Amino acid sequence: MKTSHRLVAALATLSIASSLAGVLTAEAQEAEAAPAAPADVRGERVVFMSRDEVRTELVGYLFRPTAPVEGAAPAVVLMHGRAGAYSSLADGVYEARTLTQRHRYWAEYWASRGYYALVVDSFGPRGHPGGFAAGTYSERPADVNEVTIRPLDAYGALRYLRTLDGVDDDRIGVMGWSNGGSAVLATMADDKPGDMRRIGFRAGIAMYPGCGLQNRFRRQGYKTYAPVEVFMGTADEEVSHDSCLRLTTAARGAGSAIAFHSYPGASHTFDDPGRRRQSVPANAAATGDVRARAAAFFAEALAPR
Repeated sequence: MKTSHRLVAALATLSIASSLAGVLTAEAQEAEAAPAAPADVRGERVVFMSRDEVRTELVGYLFRPTAPVEGAAPAVVLMHGRAGAYSSLADGVYEARTLTQRHRYWAEYWASRGYYALVVDSFGPRGHPGGFAAGTYSERPADVNEVTIRPLDAYGALRYLRTLDGVDDDRIGVMGWSNGGSAVLATMADDKPGDMRRIGFRAGIAMYPGCGLQNRFRRQGYKTYAPVEVFMGTADEEVSHDSCLRLTTAARGAGSAIAFHSYPGASHTFDDPGRRRQSVPANAAATGDVRARAAAFFAEALAPR
């Protein structure tokens, strides 16, 4: 029996929804407009089930490794922000070629390093393919909540990847931006039943997440079950840099393997490869650094054990 089958069976016994509660206070970023990609753009459309109570059928875009891989390859689940997975220029066409340039960039980035990369669309299958505008947090439906629901989407993607013959089911990480970064923090929180160090994600990367968590972890404190890296600019205009610094500092003090990387002068969504963000020197410097640090982090955290 493939190892993934045993792990999937174990994960199926978890009641993650009941252990996740509360909402994040911070808003997440709106994806920068990007032109549609060529018709031959990579990214295979796949479907899989969320671990949510209603078993939502999710859509994802699978990018296979383009670099040579010996044996089974590691994989990364990619979680979009509050504006959704698609470009604001999608014009009602929601598919691989209309993913935002940031999502396409990072999916190709990991594929070029020998990873499978799965971009998860949490919003489209629930009737919100265009995502949500800034300032609408209190109006968003509960079925897209980044603490109680979207982590279950991440675990659904984890289970799907473990069914693929080419994926090493013990070497899967998760990465998210803004609202998706907040979902990563909730996903990696050490508040779930079962041995998550064995059956969960091996590591997580949260890009400029909202870290308020509406005091969810005030009493017990926020801790992670596996290594997590958080990246944020000091000039972030949507979420609190200092809130994330406090959260990660406290978690590290409590024994979590979590690191916080601060970029002076960098804004929210600083790593968007578009001209508008990258014309800001602080954003360009932060982007170059985060790409290198993210690659090194996953290379170590997702190494065979």
